Amino acid sequence: MSRPATQKVAAAASGPVLGPAGRESWMRRVAGAVAFRNVSALYLLALMFVVFALWVPDTFLTWGTWRSLLSDQAITCLVAVGLVVPIAAGVIDLAVGTEAGLGAILVAWLLAQLHLAGLVAVVVTLLAGAAVGVFSWLMITRARIPSFIATLAVSSLLTAAIEWISGSQQIVNLPVGYGDLGSGQLLGVTYPVYIMLVVAALLWYVLERTPIGRHVYATGGDVDMMGGNPESAALAGVRTSRIILFSLVTCGVVAGLGGLLLTSQLSAGDPTVGPGYLLPVIAAVFLGSTQFRGGRFNVWGTVVAAYVLAVGVKGLQLAGLPIWIPDLFNGAALLLAVGLAAWRRTPGTRKATLIRLLRVRPAATAGSQA
Repeated sequence: MSRPATQKVAAAASGPVLGPAGRESWMRRVAGAVAFRNVSALYLLALMFVVFALWVPDTFLTWGTWRSLLSDQAITCLVAVGLVVPIAAGVIDLAVGTEAGLGAILVAWLLAQLHLAGLVAVVVTLLAGAAVGVFSWLMITRARIPSFIATLAVSSLLTAAIEWISGSQQIVNLPVGYGDLGSGQLLGVTYPVYIMLVVAALLWYVLERTPIGRHVYATGGDVDMMGGNPESAALAGVRTSRIILFSLVTCGVVAGLGGLLLTSQLSAGDPTVGPGYLLPVIAAVFLGSTQFRGGRFNVWGTVVAAYVLAVGVKGLQLAGLPIWIPDLFNGAALLLAVGLAAWRRTPGTRKATLIRLLRVRPAATAGSQA
């Protein structure tokens, strides 16, 4: 074989050769991917790791601490992942904490008081979470109450329902086997971690790879953090009411799942656990919106943010600081997350989202007319 032919074969085997413009474009993409504004949570995690490794090395650097952190935070992370969907659709669901609390107390009541089979109790609890989502949807879309007010009222109603079901006391004497769902382990990691990852992967696929996900982001406008732009999305052909229904039902079901897993871990139904999830979950979702996706609410950014916040809280607890420090840390993290999210978002984001949707819409319409 001649020398030129040999060189061509070698070039083909080694892949395409990037020219100066291609190399510059590739370097810009890499620089953008690792920029602070795109992965700030990872830089924060590295900083906290160094600080706590030097501050409390005897406890912070042990495998037991990290295994406990991974398992204990799985339910918070699961509830946060569920909240991504309505917030991406422009709905702030302030009832998410009490939805988890309802799931926790309802499954305990069904098991201990009505003596239902475990699978039946789980299904009924998830259906109850879906029913809460439907009720919130009716208040927002039919009664036309702003989502912030509607879900705050729903949270108050659920708190009353939880107190009524439980009699303001823990529900104990659950079936022995039910505790395995929340405390059983596979490869040293509890089942809720795997359940959280499966739910996160499913919601990521729906939001990022399906038309439903594109419609969710179009309904939310992908720009206004306290409510979307459903009018513009509706003009583009999106059935915003159905999208909001889907998002609220999804959040209710996932929050209910988190609640029933928590009851399995505690081996009791605790009527006080729900509200404590609200602040860390919202902080994780907003901090997660600044990660990976250019200011868009997204699933994996939320997962990373939830665990980064958990590392900070755990490190402060191991250092022996006062018990009010986690509330201070989560509140500061929420302010920082909202500030970063507002800084990242540009005025053209909503316009670009709707333009992409409108480009697809005429083709779909033409196809249906044909």
